[in-house]
Amino acid sequence: MKPWQKSIVLASIVFLVNYSFGQGCSQCKMVVEQSSELSEGSFGSNINMGILYLMAIPYILLFLLFRKRIFSFFRALRS
Repeated sequence: MKPWQKSIVLASIVFLVNYSFGQGCSQCKMVVEQSSELSEGSFGSNINMGILYLMAIPYILLFLLFRKRIFSFFRALRS
């Protein structure tokens, strides 16, 4: 398996796990519960996905900027 294929598989696994375990922050959840006319399940899960999306962007950017250092660090740990 090529390295870029491994990256895609890993990213998809991370996003799927985040979708199932996403909780969101307590303050955002409180605002949603107070102002939501929809059911808790539909609106709450949408805001949780938005929070996870906003939280993931900086990590993806850092990975793209420092991927050579990250890979060299893990190679050094392995050897």
